[in-house]
Amino acid sequence: MITCTPYVYNKHCGERIIVRASWNSNEEEAIMRKRMLSAAMAGMMVVSMTACGGSKPAETTAAAAADTTAAAAETTAAAAAAPSGDAQKLTMGTGGTTGTYYAFGGVIANVLNSKDIGVNINVQSTGASKANIYLVNDGEADLAIVQNDVMDYAYNGTDLFAEEGAAKDFTTVAALYAEVCQIVSSGDIKSVADLKGKRVSVGDAGSGVEFNARQILEAYDISFDDIQVNNLGFGDSADALKDGKIDAFFCTAGAPTTAIVELATTNAINLLEIDDEHAKKLADAHPFYTTYAIPGGSYKGVDDDVQTVAIKATLIASPKLSEETVYNLTKAIFDNKDEIASTHAKGEELDLEYAVSGISVPFHPGAEKYFKEVGAIK
Repeated sequence: MITCTPYVYNKHCGERIIVRASWNSNEEEAIMRKRMLSAAMAGMMVVSMTACGGSKPAETTAAAAADTTAAAAETTAAAAAAPSGDAQKLTMGTGGTTGTYYAFGGVIANVLNSKDIGVNINVQSTGASKANIYLVNDGEADLAIVQNDVMDYAYNGTDLFAEEGAAKDFTTVAALYAEVCQIVSSGDIKSVADLKGKRVSVGDAGSGVEFNARQILEAYDISFDDIQVNNLGFGDSADALKDGKIDAFFCTAGAPTTAIVELATTNAINLLEIDDEHAKKLADAHPFYTTYAIPGGSYKGVDDDVQTVAIKATLIASPKLSEETVYNLTKAIFDNKDEIASTHAKGEELDLEYAVSGISVPFHPGAEKYFKEVGAIK
């Protein structure tokens, strides 16, 4: 059943309390779990987690919520019982209970728990990327889903980790799916260059989105001094654009993103392109970025594909886990990707080549062994 335990994480989040919502796949709890999930989620949302100044709203967008609650409820209730006996108990940090990280992590855990690979993964709701880095780094979690740019910041002690310093006691397992950097504008703003002098929302202050915005603008030789900076989340940004209070906003999330979908139904929007030249310049400076094409038709009035860049939701692991354990986990994820995809749409993005590209933090030896075995790493 879902359990909620207050967890005070003073070291890296001040005095705030992070509530952990756990999925435990015991067979005797499966029936009760489905009945209780919606109520438990609603209660936990009152104290829902935001990252310690570092997670992006990508993990808790309305788009994620659309596929999260149903997938979580159905998957958790219907999942096969976790292996009993000598199964190694592992903890996976995810994100807020309304976000994609929590739901997708739960799907992965339930699929893997039903396979004979000797693990029992317990998924916990956390403060997402930055908090998850520290949870694995400090031995509080064995696995976690984080963004690959936040991984890079942690490993190198930059940006979101500049003040606290580097956190390096974690390893990469695999990139899972894309979180797309989207720049939405109105009126005559048709390019990133047109943002100069305009009112632009760059995400919440101190968020990962803000760093994405800063880095993308720098690739165009634009600084925050060249725009009128607004710090708003996705929903507030969409409302502000609709009301004419801003001219454009940055959003890093799985596409299509519900906030943008809803905006486009009532207002004409532009999705700004990041062309090859500037995408390369950006990736040369920040290797965690990859190019991405938002399919035409994702948003009303945007009929053609729009090239941009993306970062990746990535599974990390403690280096203390054995090579055998992580090898088996990695292999099981990709051997069972169709089963994962049948329950959660993000599973359709699982791809061997994608899993190893744009990653700047060393792979766990077990994951590296698997990817070399299948030819994804040469």
